[in-house]
Amino acid sequence: MTRTAAEQLLAQRRSVRAYLPDPVPRADVEHMLQAARLAPSGANLQPGYFHALTGAPLTALKDDLAAAQATGRAPVSEYSYFPTPMPPVLKDRQRAAGYALYRALGIPRRDIAGRKAQFARNYALFDAPVGIVVSIDRTMGKGCFMDLGMALMAFFVAAESRGYATSGIGALAHHADVVHATLDLPGDQMVVCGIALGRPDPDAPVNSVRTERAPLNDYASLRGFGD
Repeated sequence: MTRTAAEQLLAQRRSVRAYLPDPVPRADVEHMLQAARLAPSGANLQPGYFHALTGAPLTALKDDLAAAQATGRAPVSEYSYFPTPMPPVLKDRQRAAGYALYRALGIPRRDIAGRKAQFARNYALFDAPVGIVVSIDRTMGKGCFMDLGMALMAFFVAAESRGYATSGIGALAHHADVVHATLDLPGDQMVVCGIALGRPDPDAPVNSVRTERAPLNDYASLRGFGD
């Protein structure tokens, strides 16, 4: 079956971890953010805020995150990302994604230092020319995270349609207090994640990584459709 244009964008999109230094025009960022806000929203609450950074403000955030990371401090996230304990089937998916990433980078399984160094790249926002901090009012209910997730996906697809690449960076929330201080965020804002945005580096081996998706029967049931 032929894919629609929207389906093709979804199929070609991937998390990119190496970027060209080309600047992203403000007008393009604004268009992508406006597309994000078109996502569905229960009761039209439109939760979430996007703090877009480039140039000196982005450098300041990366410097502060690098300094915090260097101390070996414990994470200070305000929400739990992974289930505890992690079910075996999900752990297998997590490991497969990690192995694919490290294999593309030539990092052996037992190279703990190499893996830590690659993980630290999250806090440099993979050297993308634009970094975005995503926050949400901490009084919002859990359903609003669903709405914010749809807005994030709308942003990712809008970026893809314009020839840009993105990567969501959940690890940014591990140093939420640092992000709060550097950006002087209001106290009612919870740091949810970061986004790296820019033109993808076509020659970077790390950008060849593609994670596999579960087959349809693993996550969906269709009833009453017939054969």
